[in-house]
Amino acid sequence: MKIAVSGKGGVGKTLIAGTLARLFAKEGFNVLAIDNDSAMNLSYTLGIDKELKEKIIPISEMKNLIEERVSVKGGGPGIYNINPEVSDIPDKYKVTGPDGIQLLVLGSIEEPATGCLCPENALIRTLLYNLFVKRDEVIIVDFEAGLEHLGRGTAKGIDVMLVITEPSQKSLDLCSKIIDLSKKLGIINIFLIANKVFDDSQLEIINQRVQDWGVPLYHTIPFDSEIGKADLNGESPIDFNPDSKGLGAIKSLYLKLKQLKDELFDL
Repeated sequence: MKIAVSGKGGVGKTLIAGTLARLFAKEGFNVLAIDNDSAMNLSYTLGIDKELKEKIIPISEMKNLIEERVSVKGGGPGIYNINPEVSDIPDKYKVTGPDGIQLLVLGSIEEPATGCLCPENALIRTLLYNLFVKRDEVIIVDFEAGLEHLGRGTAKGIDVMLVITEPSQKSLDLCSKIIDLSKKLGIINIFLIANKVFDDSQLEIINQRVQDWGVPLYHTIPFDSEIGKADLNGESPIDFNPDSKGLGAIKSLYLKLKQLKDELFDL
């Protein structure tokens, strides 16, 4: 099952992606978590050891690897191999965390013209396609804000797109765009998740706003101060307080996705 997690920065994408990854791993699934967010904080949520975390270099910053894989012999400037060999990269550069979970940090493209077909983009796009289509694991990707970098080929293998919002109009505005693009890319299972919810009045407003989206609110996660305490202490929320109300709601989301996984793959 391939799960992509998207939304505006700061809405809790990394919290949800990392906690879901840990929950799948705790039940014995082979899980590969992918950090494709510019903040690159997924390792904290997963509970990766500090010393190991400090040694991680994002794939997008491995200049020698990028040059080796996308350069065209005899080609001039601007000539790149748009279909580089990437199948060995995940197993070569992933690191192991708690519960046997695997993490691969892609990073994001920081160049001004992020939409261009630069060498970094050529490698990352091909790598995402390989991860979604050719790997036989539970893959959970923490995407950077927006989905402009996601092409039709890359999106082909996504089984579930989780679109995370918080109770704010800016967050909902971006979620609307992400949902529309996800539909255009042919993604079937698109689920809207409301995070950091204080009360039912906020849910009423969100439900009113999404009435004509064709994607109703799928799951709600309450605001939980314990998650902030975990962050301040430098601990994974699932290790800091696995019984907090926010973690309880994410566990319920996990059970929904696990059931969906069984339905999709007839297990």
